[in-house]
Amino acid sequence: MKKKLEIFQIDAFTKVPFQGNPAAVAFSDRLNTKEKKLIANEMNLSETAFISKSKKADYKLQWFTPTTEVKLCGHATIASLHFLTKKKLLKNGQQIKFETLSGILNCFREKNNYYMQLPIPKISIYKNSSEELFKILGLKANEYDKDLPFVIMNHEICYINVNSLDVLRNIEPDFNALLKLGKTKREFRNLVVFTTETFEKNNSAHSRCFAPYFGINEDPVTGSTNGPLLLVLIKLGSINQQKKIISVTFEQGDFIGRNGRVKVIFNTVKNELYISGKAVTILKGSLSI
Repeated sequence: MKKKLEIFQIDAFTKVPFQGNPAAVAFSDRLNTKEKKLIANEMNLSETAFISKSKKADYKLQWFTPTTEVKLCGHATIASLHFLTKKKLLKNGQQIKFETLSGILNCFREKNNYYMQLPIPKISIYKNSSEELFKILGLKANEYDKDLPFVIMNHEICYINVNSLDVLRNIEPDFNALLKLGKTKREFRNLVVFTTETFEKNNSAHSRCFAPYFGINEDPVTGSTNGPLLLVLIKLGSINQQKKIISVTFEQGDFIGRNGRVKVIFNTVKNELYISGKAVTILKGSLSI
């Protein structure tokens, strides 16, 4: 007997349709892992989120790219909070917890803004040869600050600081080489290139995220990399850590027509990191599987 599944497509980190980062979201306790992978592959978005019942939290939340399940996804979590709001399962001011592969994640809704707590990552400096990465990205010596090191988060994300929006715009990575690098050396799987030059004067950085290892050459707006980016900027001395609460807004997606904005809040006393954004429903439908 076929299973009927309600599914939404939601753009996260924007309130404008067809901007931000699209994610599919479904709520079911009847799907197995194989079926979730098939659905994610069929949706062919950077992530599809699956909500189900949990004995450890309010809900269980899983994220799948078209090729694999991932441990953490920011935009699909924001989309999931929006989905629960539209299904009248999440009220204004309500806090909920998700059981995930990254542990229990605290989230809440405040009017039309959705908040997700991110685990505090382990920060290290990239100590291997940078020449290979420069070649993959096509970067020239005058396009980055040699005094600023590359930063690694949890052996998952590598952050590279470039000089300007023009440099960031013109990057054309060799995705095959980047995929091979992720599979062989396993030093990192996501590559984030950013600049502190921005389109909007009150924002703090603009980034691009490349993740061919996960079947995503370029992700439009990535919550799980924008959150730690605040810690990267603190590490590099670009942001002062003296305040109790540091709140910034980051830009992403503008160069591929998917403008998105991610608010990041870091409580330096409690050592808590949150990302926040808006979302808009684009499509509601059903699947038979």
